[in-house]
Amino acid sequence: MIRFLLLLALLWVPASAGAQTASTTGDDTRVRARSLGVPLGAYPTGILNAITDVAGVTVGHTTLISGDGTLVPGKGPVRTGVTIVIPRDDVWRRKVPAGSFVLNGTGEMTGLAWVEESGFLEYPIALTNTLNLPRVANGVMSWMIARYPGIGIQDDTLTPVVAECDDSRLNDIQGRHVSEADVIKALDGASGGPVAEGTVGAGTGMMSYGFKGGIGTSSRVIPSAEGYTVGVLVNANSGRRDELVMGGVPVGKLYGNSKTPAEGSEGSIIIVIATDAPLDARQLKRLAKRAALGLARTGSTARHGSGDFILAFSTGNVIPHYPKERTFPFTAFADTHLNPLFTATVEATQEAILNALTMATTVVGRDGHKAEAIDLKRVREILKSSGR
Repeated sequence: MIRFLLLLALLWVPASAGAQTASTTGDDTRVRARSLGVPLGAYPTGILNAITDVAGVTVGHTTLISGDGTLVPGKGPVRTGVTIVIPRDDVWRRKVPAGSFVLNGTGEMTGLAWVEESGFLEYPIALTNTLNLPRVANGVMSWMIARYPGIGIQDDTLTPVVAECDDSRLNDIQGRHVSEADVIKALDGASGGPVAEGTVGAGTGMMSYGFKGGIGTSSRVIPSAEGYTVGVLVNANSGRRDELVMGGVPVGKLYGNSKTPAEGSEGSIIIVIATDAPLDARQLKRLAKRAALGLARTGSTARHGSGDFILAFSTGNVIPHYPKERTFPFTAFADTHLNPLFTATVEATQEAILNALTMATTVVGRDGHKAEAIDLKRVREILKSSGR
């Protein structure tokens, strides 16, 4: 009986992650990448090793899994969802400085033009699949209007930030199954604390490096008097099997044959970076660029068909909504002290992507397409034989 209860505890998924069905297979217990002994940099992680280590940042998921068998466009099977990152409470009135970088633009993250022009972010960030982007944007707008009824009347309008990846190999993407209600559920359920990873939320139908991918997160704390934190969350859906590198080891090439093809869609990745260091928009854009180096450490070359979108924000300053005065206080961070934050971003991005892989579970989707979770036993063997 005790063993049974322990097993239930290991397999339990938070309610906000949505219910799992027989479509997710019974993989052995999933663990995060550093538990496998993968070398992941020099800086310490935050307590949670998650984007929520940055105080005030919250994350919410709605996971949609239903149906099996042959694809019926508009009906299913469904393997999709939405993931929300909220930079801080009341971000509409207490905006956060923000900057972005597009490594390869075969994809979409709405709202970036205003982020680039204004240098701030004033709404939650939503992640979902490609064809669901407009419906998810509607959900964010409905949620915002309910909280700020003056939007578009006495107040400004809004252009939501919604980022997409293609989950059509596993999901009935034409069905656009993520509803406004699903988005609002994820927004209302967003919280600090541990973040569900792998086959959850927007990551439910995603594949990465020829394995099941999805949501991953990590953080780093800068060893200094201030102890600034950098947190990263990704939706990993890019890369091919033979490209995968884990801690410098070419795991993809050494892994061996699998029923999941190494070739196929070139996919995309969305990377969200949060920090409490008081950076401005220009510096956050520089931070976003460094995340591409963390992506490269996992083997990616940002292929022609990949959409690699990176958004960074800082909770270290507050930009007021409609300040009455012409000036407001803003802490400046010296560029000459940015290097530790750059390194932290690279390390956390690398680990977040690998966590997405090691925490994901095998999923059978539409038309029997199978996305295998990476075999952790096999990874351990490869790392051990490589002297790691």
